[in-house]
Amino acid sequence: MPSGVEKDIGTSTGASTNGTQATSRLDHGHNPLYQSPSYQDPNGRLPAFGGEFQPGLYKPIAHRKFANPAPLGLSAFALTTFVLSLINLQTRGVAEPNIVACLALGYGGLVQLLAGMWEMAVGNTFGATALSSYGGFWISYAVLLKPSWEILPAYAESGTTDSALGFYLTGWFIFTTLLLLLTFRSTVMFFSLFFTLDLAFLFLAVGAFTGDNGNASAATNLNKAGGVFGLLAAFLAWYNAFAGIADSSNSFFTVPVFHFPWSEKGYEARRAKSEALTA
Repeated sequence: MPSGVEKDIGTSTGASTNGTQATSRLDHGHNPLYQSPSYQDPNGRLPAFGGEFQPGLYKPIAHRKFANPAPLGLSAFALTTFVLSLINLQTRGVAEPNIVACLALGYGGLVQLLAGMWEMAVGNTFGATALSSYGGFWISYAVLLKPSWEILPAYAESGTTDSALGFYLTGWFIFTTLLLLLTFRSTVMFFSLFFTLDLAFLFLAVGAFTGDNGNASAATNLNKAGGVFGLLAAFLAWYNAFAGIADSSNSFFTVPVFHFPWSEKGYEARRAKSEALTA
């Protein structure tokens, strides 16, 4: 397979060995599933792309038997986060998160965990780690909401329920920060997803600790701030999912993902522009 060719989608850019048409994934700023190449890595690697949950250069998988699992995991994360964030904002007076339990178990939990396992099958360590972990997060959150387990009520007598929840959220803030550090060389949209999610966890954690300190008003405002950033993270997850699905076989348009200027693809674009000006 030529360098830069990853997905067969039936367009007219060149024939593949299995009789379908192979296309490149390298269009600057857009979903690179079918556009003409603008970046060529010496080792045949492809540039970072949130639609594949790849934060850096990665090797194409020739004739893989698995579809791209990233949009599925991103969509599961997005919908569950969207609903919980609306509740954190107390939208239409809804403040109890019970409705999230079904999503957290079935979609954001189980489906996202499966997507993470499929990312492992296609060799994407970052995607497997992130999607599987957040799938585990949603399952654990559903467990927290299950009354019969009496997890949070166990802290009621000591009055430390909010602090215990704050510990839980702080751990996820730290984990998300680690993933965020791995997206600085990817794309603006992929980085923004983890940045807004990181802030959501931070505000929710601080809100929990503030509530335990007895400042209910400030805690509510911090939870609402967490809800705002959670909504942004949800829409960014859907955006990256759409970027990973849309191609010439199913859409009339693709969406830009905006590679950072310091990324390999950004550097190549600047070099090509400089060469064109000096030619």
